[in-house]
Amino acid sequence: MTNQSPEYAGFNAFSADPVLNLVSVSMSKEAKDGFVKLGAWAGMSDTIKLGALANENPPVLHTHDAKGERIDRVEFHPAWHALMRKGVESGLHVSAWRDGDGDKGHRNLARAIRMYISGGVESGHLCPMSMTNASVAVLVANQPLLEEWQGKIFSSSYDPSHKPLSQKRGVTLGMAMTERQGGSDVRAATTKAEALQDGIWRINGAKWFVSAPMSDAFLVLAQTTKGISCFMMPRILPDGELNGMRIQRLKNKLGNRSNASSEIEFKDALAYLVGEEGKGIATIMEMVTLTRLDCSVFSTGLIRTSLAEAVHHTRHRSAFGKKLIDQPLMERVLADMSLDAVASAALVFRLAKAFDRAGANPEEAAYVRLMTPVIKYWTCKIAPALIGEALECLGGNGYVEAGNLARHYREAPLNGIWEGAGNIMCLDVMRVLSKSKNILDAVLDNLQQDLGGANAAKTIDVIRTAAKMTMEDPGSARILVEQLALTAAAAELTKLGAGQTAQAFIETRLGGLWRNTYGMLDNRYNAREIINKNFPAW
Repeated sequence: MTNQSPEYAGFNAFSADPVLNLVSVSMSKEAKDGFVKLGAWAGMSDTIKLGALANENPPVLHTHDAKGERIDRVEFHPAWHALMRKGVESGLHVSAWRDGDGDKGHRNLARAIRMYISGGVESGHLCPMSMTNASVAVLVANQPLLEEWQGKIFSSSYDPSHKPLSQKRGVTLGMAMTERQGGSDVRAATTKAEALQDGIWRINGAKWFVSAPMSDAFLVLAQTTKGISCFMMPRILPDGELNGMRIQRLKNKLGNRSNASSEIEFKDALAYLVGEEGKGIATIMEMVTLTRLDCSVFSTGLIRTSLAEAVHHTRHRSAFGKKLIDQPLMERVLADMSLDAVASAALVFRLAKAFDRAGANPEEAAYVRLMTPVIKYWTCKIAPALIGEALECLGGNGYVEAGNLARHYREAPLNGIWEGAGNIMCLDVMRVLSKSKNILDAVLDNLQQDLGGANAAKTIDVIRTAAKMTMEDPGSARILVEQLALTAAAAELTKLGAGQTAQAFIETRLGGLWRNTYGMLDNRYNAREIINKNFPAW
């Protein structure tokens, strides 16, 4: 058999990615050595096959055992457990909170790099990694509970056994917010919580979308007499008995098939209050913000691996007398996609840096508050279109399930839905603007400086005008959010010294005409140089 591209494997997902090398330049040798090791694992043929196996063999729900006893267990394929074990060992579930290692000063950035690399292998197992990490921010509101669980949360041991906390080597956490009648509007929740004694509450109701139902505990929103409140609900009680959580069925999803997503009913389930009663939405928003960062990271990791495989294929496959990559149209398409792939990666790592600095720097805190929904919106929106274009580069082989691109394409829309769809992100941006104009000014002043100071004034003025228009006409919010994302991406590419990539992105994305497909670069740009710089051959 001739004219076939070799297997997409045998590379290092860290070393072969120029953006990762740029954003990690100031990090410790210990951290970078870990990235190289994880990158080598991610590029192995056997590792890539694990991702496929986990999705080809989705989880199975067992509500009862052979004797008719209720067990509510989800059975996962060994490939899922292998990915989970690697994720926990790598600290994906909690490294942003750990002390005394090589990530000091860069914890969120270091974790984002690891999540980005791992997401290129398989995205489903990252859901419990993300929720566990984000749960710590919520549990801070109940210090005794955090102290009880912290040792097992911070453990590097993956323990999928069905045991109470005291008998586990390590745990993962989930969340249960969405109800059928409310969707993204969690204020419409009807699940009820009733206070018992000794700080324990009894919860009855149902949740429509609970991912990773085999987690060891869940953060749950429920109504009390004072309003929506946040609770922590263990899946197995201290005496080893199942809590009153009943898994009704698993969702048959478009993608993300390795990860169990379920419908759950609570029947006299026991839980602990986290935060102030009646302030549950404010309490759990700490978790939501962190998971939105992860959604952006997942999307960019998926974009990167999909486009990298497309470039790899076109370097080896010939058509009409030339390698595909030597065909002018293909070259322009790949270069154009490279601009968005690199820009989105630079942007999510900029956001991760802001999370690291926000506690000591008000300007970075402003960036986190405004740009988290902006960046989630844009990175998640471009993923399906870009990955679909990458799939097309492989032709018919890209469309069959034996390869990787079909799975990536089915996965691509998820992060745009998880933790708030596009319109929810726009509403969040509008909420920020309505509360404080200073946040927008702080962010725009820094973007202008990174883009070139006075020379970028007109670009920033466009955003100010769009912001004013949005407050008068909420239906135009997507114009503002997309323009803000593009400008922030351009600023970060410029700051990183991305050269021709940055210049081409600025001229086509900030000053270009409306476009809805890739391949619109003209011959002012060296398309091959853009491809080779951002996707070096290995």
